[in-house]
Amino acid sequence: MAQRIAFLASDAPLAQSGRDALIARYGTCDPEEAEVIVALGGDGFMLQTLHSTQDLDAPVYGMNRGTVGFLMNEYHEDDLLDRLALAEEEEINPLSMRATTASGDIHEALAINEVSMLRQGPQAAKLRIWIDERLRLDELVCDGALLSTPAGSTAYNYSAHGPILPIGSDVLALTAIAPFRPRRWRGALVRKSSVVRFEVMNPQKRPVMADADSRSVRDVVSVEVRSEPAVAHRILFDPGHGLEERLIREQFV
Repeated sequence: MAQRIAFLASDAPLAQSGRDALIARYGTCDPEEAEVIVALGGDGFMLQTLHSTQDLDAPVYGMNRGTVGFLMNEYHEDDLLDRLALAEEEEINPLSMRATTASGDIHEALAINEVSMLRQGPQAAKLRIWIDERLRLDELVCDGALLSTPAGSTAYNYSAHGPILPIGSDVLALTAIAPFRPRRWRGALVRKSSVVRFEVMNPQKRPVMADADSRSVRDVVSVEVRSEPAVAHRILFDPGHGLEERLIREQFV
């Protein structure tokens, strides 16, 4: 049973009050000394916590003090130690983004949910898509495109009409955002081991930004995305409410 717990919370008053109540009951410690990290907030704060603690050994247990809370467990104060003792662990790998800008700068970031290419101005983006160094789509006219992990497939990917992927599946979802041409193209499934490269056509006239879990790079000319198996995020869920069950349940609502 975990004894050393680090409580982290978003700036939302509901999350802060929950943190205060839990610390009063269970105490707290620094994340570097914790056996488990409890994150209080919504999915956005959960992603932030996973990124900031990825080099630590402690898994993260989220408690929802936000809105959707897809990655979170329900908030309760009185049985936390028992819940942590019974929690089931899911391990997920993020995506690695390497973005090159028009000025030649290179930006790297990790994304747990998805890497998105988004038009930066009023005109539609024009993209070429390469998979494992083979040109697969020579022109996609769209508002953008994204590559999603299974864990992120119910987020932006799903709202863009992409498929929900089973957790642990060895595929990624490549999804167009408001495609104009080809009109019938709605995306593809690619192997988890694949390297996907987006090339921006006419970037001066049709500028594009790249986004990795809300960390944005403007004026990109090419973006390379791949799964990063060297990084494993450990997430704890109450029994029967893990990612696999949630992803299945989302397909029947």
